[in-house]
Amino acid sequence: MHNLDISFEVAPWRLSGVVYGTLMNDRAALAELGDAVDRPPYNAPPKAPVLYVKPRNTLAASGASVSVPTDAGEFEIGASIGLVVGRTACRVSESEALSCLAGYTLVADLSVPHDSFYRPSIRFKARDGSCFIGPKVVSGNEIREPDRLTLRVLLDGKLVHTASTSSMLRPAARLIAAVTDFMTLSPGDILMLGVATGAPRARAGQHFAVETYTIGLLEGTLLAESEAVSA
Repeated sequence: MHNLDISFEVAPWRLSGVVYGTLMNDRAALAELGDAVDRPPYNAPPKAPVLYVKPRNTLAASGASVSVPTDAGEFEIGASIGLVVGRTACRVSESEALSCLAGYTLVADLSVPHDSFYRPSIRFKARDGSCFIGPKVVSGNEIREPDRLTLRVLLDGKLVHTASTSSMLRPAARLIAAVTDFMTLSPGDILMLGVATGAPRARAGQHFAVETYTIGLLEGTLLAESEAVSA
């Protein structure tokens, strides 16, 4: 993993290195597509969760630095709650879904801005060090209502975006049940709840942070590729 060091409040949980992102789970983001959801490649609004993977090369801990691709010029900073799996989950019901979790963490999903929201190219989503996780994982005893959390994104200390998990089409338990209906989630896997529409963009030289009550502050610094190489 890439500079990944995250503490769990309860031993012996360990991250598996598998992180799944969830697309179009935000009501406003889906609404922005308008009639496009009825045309190729969508043809209809998604009936099941639309997932993508953030591979191991993307993983980074709070406080790390990441280089901004020269050909892109900027990153989109997607703030999400990470659902950390605590036990093997396969075809679990919505009522038992949250009991499968070890806890919750923050995820800052950095992506190269793109127009494809259905099957985005891996080159947009899998840049080295582009998936920040942390600063810790807290148990469900501390977060009893994961679908009522407020997330804030700051750039250089200034608040630039606010979102709530209440805007998700599938709340946490429903998302877990829907995903495990067609695939198994393993202990230590992270499933992102989803990113709200309007994610801000940042350029090299800027510092970003994602925060929410209880979990804390997840932060990182964006560098130009030349700086990253010389470092």
